[in-house]
Amino acid sequence: MTNKNEITSLMTAKNILKMACLSGAALVFASCRGQISEKPPVHPNMNMDQQPRMEAQEVNKFFEDKRSMRQPVEGTIARGLLKSDVAYYEGTDANGEWIADIPVEVTKELLYRGQERYDVYCSVCHGGTGAGDGIIMTGNYGYVPAPTYHQDRLREAPDGEIYSAIYNGVRTMPSYATQIKVEDRWAIVAYIRALQASQNVSEDEINDYDVDVNELQNEYKAEQERLAALAEARKPEKETEASVQMGEQLVGQYACGTCHNEDGAEGGIGPTWKGLFGSTAQGIDAEGNTISITKDETYIRESIVAPGAKKTQGYEQGVMAPYDYLSDTEIESLVLYIKSLSDN
Repeated sequence: MTNKNEITSLMTAKNILKMACLSGAALVFASCRGQISEKPPVHPNMNMDQQPRMEAQEVNKFFEDKRSMRQPVEGTIARGLLKSDVAYYEGTDANGEWIADIPVEVTKELLYRGQERYDVYCSVCHGGTGAGDGIIMTGNYGYVPAPTYHQDRLREAPDGEIYSAIYNGVRTMPSYATQIKVEDRWAIVAYIRALQASQNVSEDEINDYDVDVNELQNEYKAEQERLAALAEARKPEKETEASVQMGEQLVGQYACGTCHNEDGAEGGIGPTWKGLFGSTAQGIDAEGNTISITKDETYIRESIVAPGAKKTQGYEQGVMAPYDYLSDTEIESLVLYIKSLSDN
C-alpha cells in the first residue's frame, strides 16, 4: 500500500508540473501582443542580419554620383579573363594584322572536334564540303549566298582572318562568339583547312591511303546529281518574260539590299545602284590590272554571274558570291531593274 509520504510527493510533483505549464502558457500569450507594435521583435542572435550596407540600386550620398553600386577600378580584369594572348583570342598580332597560322597544335582530336562543331554551326550555309551549298543556301530563303572555301582568295587567306569571321562575323554573317568557344573556333579553322586540302588531292595521293576511290567517286556523282536536282527544282514551271517587276522581286528574295543600296549613299559594302547604269569608273580585273569600266548591260550581267571579273575602285576587297545559278530571265530582270534606277 502507498504510504502518506509517497502520496504527498506525488501531489507535489503534479503541482509543480501544473505551475510550469501555466507559466509557459502565460509566456506564450504574453508574447502575442494582439496589436501592431512599432518596437522591433526580439532577436537574440543577430547573425549579421543588420549591417551598415547598401541594397542594389540604393542611393549612396557618400559618393558624388550617388551610386551605391560602384564601378570596378579602371583597368580591373576579372580573374581568368585577362586574355592577353591576342593571337589566340582575336586572331591578330600586336599590330592588329591577322596571324598567318593557327596558334594551337593541330592534332587529330582537334580536327575531329572542328568537324563536329562545323557540322553544327557552319554546314547549314557553307555545305558539308565548304562549297557554299548548304541547305539554307539551296532553298529560297532570301539569304546572301555563302562563299565557297575553295576559291583562291580564301585558300590563301591567313588563318586569323577565318577565325575573325567566326569571332566577329563578316558582312551578312553574324558573330558566333557567344555560341562557339575560343578553342572550338580554332578547331573549325583547322577543319576548314582540311576541307580545302581535300579538294586538291590527286588520285595517286589518295591511293597511298586505305581509301576506296570508286566509292568516293560514286558519292561525288550522287552529290552532283543532288545539286542538279535542286537547281532544276528552283526553275519556274513556266518561263516568263524578263521584267523590272521580276527584278525587284528577286532583289528582295536574295537580299541584295544588304550590300547594295538604291538611294545613292556611298560607303556600303557594294556600290550603289542609283545612277550606276551607263556610268564609268576605274577598277581592276581578275588579274589585278587597272582598267576602265563602263557599267553597261554586259558589265551588270557579268557582275551577277562572275563578280570577281571586274571590281570597281574602292570595292576591290568585296567578296560577292556568284549568282550563276540564276536563269537567263532572272538575270535579265535584274539588269532591267538596275537600269530602271538610273532612268529615274
